Amino acid sequence: MGIGFCVLAAPEIALGAVIVLGVVVIGVAIKEALDAYELRHAYPEESGTSRGTKVASREAEAQREPKLKPEPAAQDRQPPVPPAPVDRTGRASCEPVPVPHAGEDDPHNECADKFPPNRYPGMDVLVGGVRFDALQVGVRKLWEIKTHRFDLYSDFVRDREIEKEIKQLEAERRAAAACGYQFVVGVSTQIHKDALLQADQSLRVVVTGCRR
Repeated sequence: MGIGFCVLAAPEIALGAVIVLGVVVIGVAIKEALDAYELRHAYPEESGTSRGTKVASREAEAQREPKLKPEPAAQDRQPPVPPAPVDRTGRASCEPVPVPHAGEDDPHNECADKFPPNRYPGMDVLVGGVRFDALQVGVRKLWEIKTHRFDLYSDFVRDREIEKEIKQLEAERRAAAACGYQFVVGVSTQIHKDALLQADQSLRVVVTGCRR
């Protein structure tokens, strides 16, 4: 023990021992780094756990954020409808209520005012919660006026137009009948009248002769 201590106590030997010891320490550090490198490549899913956790948390947070509904397109917005008066039972009133014409179609509005003739010129009328083009003077008769150029449509467009009109006219006729009114459809041409009657013979259709 004494000999070993003295040998190591010599300056030149002590310096060499320190150098050797330093090399050993560096070698150990390099080996540990290599082992860690091999471990990361052997188990890549473990090395990316923390990063994946952050990404997943961001995605979860994004999913929790409320999604805003897109604004409806302008053509999807319906024009406001005047509120229909109600009777004591809470149902739409059968009392006729004049309201401004729905559209700015001057030829159509002129025909609706003059042909029946309209009890309220310049106005539509609400009856039973449904809008009609005119209430005829002196009688309980409601009118739906059609002035579009039906004769110029192709056969395909005519068929689609008649399908759409029949649905509208049936709803208007039911509302008129429920309130004790007659219901008449005014069209500009005989061809349009024939097409409507072919689809529903129970309709009352009159040729107004109104032109656009």
